[in-house]
Amino acid sequence: MDFEPLGLATDLVILTVRDGRLQVLLIRRGIAPYQGRWALPGGFVRPDEDLETTARRELAEETGLSSERIHLEQVATYGAPDRDPRGRVVSVAYLALVPDLPAPVAGSDAASANWVDVADVDAGRLAFDHHRILADGVERARAKLEYSPLATAFCPPEFTISELRGIYEAVWGTPLDPRNFHRKVTKTTDFVEPAGTTTTRDGGRPAQLFHRGTATTLHPPMTRS
Repeated sequence: MDFEPLGLATDLVILTVRDGRLQVLLIRRGIAPYQGRWALPGGFVRPDEDLETTARRELAEETGLSSERIHLEQVATYGAPDRDPRGRVVSVAYLALVPDLPAPVAGSDAASANWVDVADVDAGRLAFDHHRILADGVERARAKLEYSPLATAFCPPEFTISELRGIYEAVWGTPLDPRNFHRKVTKTTDFVEPAGTTTTRDGGRPAQLFHRGTATTLHPPMTRS
């Protein structure tokens, strides 16, 4: 049986919350195809690499960001025959949700790299099928915030409930009732634990600081409704 040559690549949906807005890391491609277009970071898997190694290498090469503190998880695999004009390429997409990171520095085949508000991304101008990958990654992030403590990955080691609520509001794109949110979070077993200190960085009266608890899933879940 004859087999068509197949390329294997990884793409990354790197999300963070900056200034109260959900942002994604995009690069402007410096080479063909789609030269000058915005795209997700990513690239081809080398013969001696596994998928996650490629994803972390490409993140460092194209943006200058260290991947050591970034937790990556697979979102989906994309293999439409015409997704890449260079030939048949299958891409495995990874999602990362990280605290506020410094400005990226473009390298490798990226002309520039920037944090862009997800709400402002022109999906029709993204290279390849990255509009679909981005949409799937954002929806995965929104869903995971419902049933896992992943929202704390956007936060510093110690945070206030108000800061945590801001993460949910930015990712879900909707305001939440402060009192109801505080009650749900603090009554969900092992979601957050008191740090034993307070802060005034939210403004007003001192607010209690918390850190992530030991829960891996939330019971009951936090619901977007």
